[in-house]
Amino acid sequence: MSLSSQPVGRRERNKQEKRDRITAAARELFAERGVDEVTTQEIADKADIGAGTLFLYAKTKGELLLLVQNSTYAEALEEGRSAAAGTTDVLDAVLAIVRPVVECNRKQIDNGRTYLREIVFGDPEEPHHRDALALTVQTESAIAEVLQRERFGAGDAATLAHIVSAIMFVSMAATINIALPVDEVVQQIRDQVQVLLRS
Repeated sequence: MSLSSQPVGRRERNKQEKRDRITAAARELFAERGVDEVTTQEIADKADIGAGTLFLYAKTKGELLLLVQNSTYAEALEEGRSAAAGTTDVLDAVLAIVRPVVECNRKQIDNGRTYLREIVFGDPEEPHHRDALALTVQTESAIAEVLQRERFGAGDAATLAHIVSAIMFVSMAATINIALPVDEVVQQIRDQVQVLLRS
């Protein structure tokens, strides 16, 4: 029997079930009130676990937010990749990747901005932070693949994708953009990327 076809043990199932309850509880509370207004004790209570158990899954509230947001980010990135695959214009394809990421980040703007701050300043040794960093790398890789369709070699495409990622992150996190709807944030990103691709 291969490792992938072996049944998951009871202990692993219990761990996954607790993780799912924690994620669901944190997602609901963060969506209702925002990450800053929710305590870890409230999340533990809603997940029906002890606070000590909660900290086995995420050591800080920031890590809990990463746990919640990472799955949404991964879904948005997959949606963007699929949309980009069917888009021939390079700029439009890049924006096809960017738009769902912006949309998921701005469902609850304060949570989205806190998520970005955690990605930039969080502890890279923590597992949920590592997952978030991996998602940013995957985003840049998806953008670089699109850029290589045109005149860019792999090295230049990777550098440009890194710049596009920075533009996207700053546009989502900037205080001046808090009140802007998704379409306007995406348009700002589009305007900057268009100039970048012209150079």
